[in-house]
Amino acid sequence: MKAANFMTVPILLGICLGCASCGHNAAGAASPANQAAPQVEVVAVKLQQLETTLNLPAELAPYQSVDIYAKQTGFVKLIRVDRGSKVHQGELLAELEAPEIVAQRAQANAAYQSAESHFASAEAKLEADQATYQHMSNAAKTPGVVAGNDLEIAQRTVQSDQANSAALRKTAEAALESLKALAQLESYLKIIAPFDGEVTTRYVHTGALVGPTGGPGVTTPIVHIETTNHHRLVVPVPENFAAGVREGTLVRFTVPSFPGRSFRAPIARISHGVDMKTRTMPVELDVKDARAELTPGLFCSVEWPVDRTYPTLFVPVSAVASDLQRTFLIRIRQNRSEWIDVKTGVRAGELIEVFGDLQEGDQVALRGTDQLRAGAEVSPHLANSK
Repeated sequence: MKAANFMTVPILLGICLGCASCGHNAAGAASPANQAAPQVEVVAVKLQQLETTLNLPAELAPYQSVDIYAKQTGFVKLIRVDRGSKVHQGELLAELEAPEIVAQRAQANAAYQSAESHFASAEAKLEADQATYQHMSNAAKTPGVVAGNDLEIAQRTVQSDQANSAALRKTAEAALESLKALAQLESYLKIIAPFDGEVTTRYVHTGALVGPTGGPGVTTPIVHIETTNHHRLVVPVPENFAAGVREGTLVRFTVPSFPGRSFRAPIARISHGVDMKTRTMPVELDVKDARAELTPGLFCSVEWPVDRTYPTLFVPVSAVASDLQRTFLIRIRQNRSEWIDVKTGVRAGELIEVFGDLQEGDQVALRGTDQLRAGAEVSPHLANSK
């Protein structure tokens, strides 16, 4: 029994040594070798002048557009135009009836004629009395021919005639002014086109009661007229791109109803005021449309020119990364990564404006990603420039 126990000792020692050797080899395999830093493509931050275009929506509006109201209350006697009618400035559109104005004008005309008649009679009497006085005055130069009292009476008669004639002249002039005023009112019964254009809406028909806007209960317009060959293209320019807008700049735009075609028009009117609700500045292009192809109310796409008077920093679009909390670039300095918070501006082709703690020439990762953590050791190499 003792011999058997003695023989088991070497065997146990061998097993223990073998296990120790196995443990040593396993530990050696788990210990990693020094791995090389990951390679990162980098590009240099550029400083350059922004010159690009943005596609902005715009609406085509007529250069002139107006609802035509009657200047005087009356009934529509006839209307000569309808929707789609082409009209010219000064053309008769409609006629109204207002019998009371016609009666007042006839009465005023009669009063004027009467005043003119009385004035003419007074002028004739004055002329005759002046001739009598002049004859008596010449005869009085011969003593004893004309009594002094008769000459004085003739003189007073002329003075009275002059006063009466002057009064009747004022009466006739007042009657004439009244007649002109009523004639002007009567002329308002004819509705005239204020400019060349097209009738887009007809609101009333024969027999309708119409009157001036704001009148007592009669505010219906007669027709609506718009220009058809001259338009305003109203572009709401975002405030970030409103700087540097210059009148006279030719701008290209497209219209969905004319696929494959583009139009050009100059910047004509700038509001120089930002709409507080939309944060945009309305700018108008002056669109001349000699063939009347474009229709007011159409939405257009405008290639809006954007430039700055000073240079700004640019990086490739792919260099900008973002997560739920920030937008950033990964700058590489001394083979280590840094996250730099930025704000982006206008995109120009494959580049985009960036604003932050950057300088021209800084190297940033070509492909920004939050998987490359800040402070990581990297091996940068310049990306192929195009």
